Amino acid sequence: MNQKEIRLDEQAGKIADLLWQAAESGRPIDPVRELIEAVAIDGDLIGAAYRVQQRVTQRRLDAGERLVGRKIGLTSKAVQRQLGVDSPDFGALFSVMAAGDGEEIAWTRLMQPKVEAEIALVLDRDLPHEKHTMADLIGATAYALPAIEVVGSRIANWDIRLSDTVADNASSGLFVLGSRPVTLDRLDLAGCGMVMERRGDQVSVGAGAACLGNPLNAAIWLADMLASMGTPLRAGDVLLTGALGPMVAVQPGDVFTARIEGLGCVAAAFGH
Repeated sequence: MNQKEIRLDEQAGKIADLLWQAAESGRPIDPVRELIEAVAIDGDLIGAAYRVQQRVTQRRLDAGERLVGRKIGLTSKAVQRQLGVDSPDFGALFSVMAAGDGEEIAWTRLMQPKVEAEIALVLDRDLPHEKHTMADLIGATAYALPAIEVVGSRIANWDIRLSDTVADNASSGLFVLGSRPVTLDRLDLAGCGMVMERRGDQVSVGAGAACLGNPLNAAIWLADMLASMGTPLRAGDVLLTGALGPMVAVQPGDVFTARIEGLGCVAAAFGH
């Protein structure tokens, strides 16, 4: 490594420590984007931010956590415009982040939580190619499930830009999967509608097309990106493909139910 790379690697480790400590203590920290910008090589903020994310991911693996898949974020064009970007981002999913369908989630597991309804894909084959086709992805997918992602931020007051959220594992929190698998040949993923309710009151509406035109487009983007980084998607991985409608802030005691056409329902319940 040259001097710039050594400096980036050292700073990535320090920023990863800050995010780790925030997660452990439950106390959010100031944005990290200026720390990342100070050491980004040739202005590559996103590359530097992913370096931080990788350090946090490796620390979790070293602690014995099990990587079970990936989440895709920023699939909404409106959110991309808000952050000034033109592509999604991604983060890692670990088994400790999974919550049961309808199971009460302890408030102590959360940091500034919000929820969004998504379509999850579960893979049956690896996706190792430099460029994947729609046929590659469909052939590699075992089934789909309805999902609720509980996003969270280690950055205080959600004061984030792209480099902040990438470094912070794409603002990941927890995820809830439905329990009735459906194969892709029985679904219209682009055309399916979604309604999410909080104790019977409608709080978010959307459709599959809100996710890069089709959730499978988002999954192909992720497969290509991870293969280019030398960490391809593997059989058994869970993919959270991105929000189908607006995010909703969570309060203690809330119960959310998401209904996705063709996939059924999934519920996330929160303790006090």
